[in-house]
Amino acid sequence: MINWKLIPFTQLTNIELYQLLKLRVDVFVVEQTCPYPELDGNDMFDGVYHLLGYQGETLVACARLLKKGITYPCASIGRVATLQTARGGGLGHKLLNQAINECDRLWPGESIEIGAQEHLTAFYQQHGFIQTSEMYLEDGIPHIDMLREGI
Repeated sequence: MINWKLIPFTQLTNIELYQLLKLRVDVFVVEQTCPYPELDGNDMFDGVYHLLGYQGETLVACARLLKKGITYPCASIGRVATLQTARGGGLGHKLLNQAINECDRLWPGESIEIGAQEHLTAFYQQHGFIQTSEMYLEDGIPHIDMLREGI
């Protein structure tokens, strides 16, 4: 059972912020051996929410939800990460479903655009995203833009 929390940056506790940043750095910098500027300044904008998924006291999943105009012309989901030891049981799908549901609740009818790692194309397609760009390199990793039309 995952306990989900959706929190604006200014309401994160010190412990939640530490757990969030540690999970993101562990996945995107250490696990993927990709030194890049994880702290990009977008976490703190008004209209940005952090989705945290806990199993007990352990943060096992997170995503960043951004209102339109911050990174894309429409709403966006980014920094989607799951704890390496918690993978294999559908946690990524649960996280993305929760993130989409929260976007729909926060910004009804709004499309969602993402910059997805190319190898995860099929994963995102299962959730209604379609590829909208050619492959491009971001921090040395192949990415594509994808869009999920608002309803």
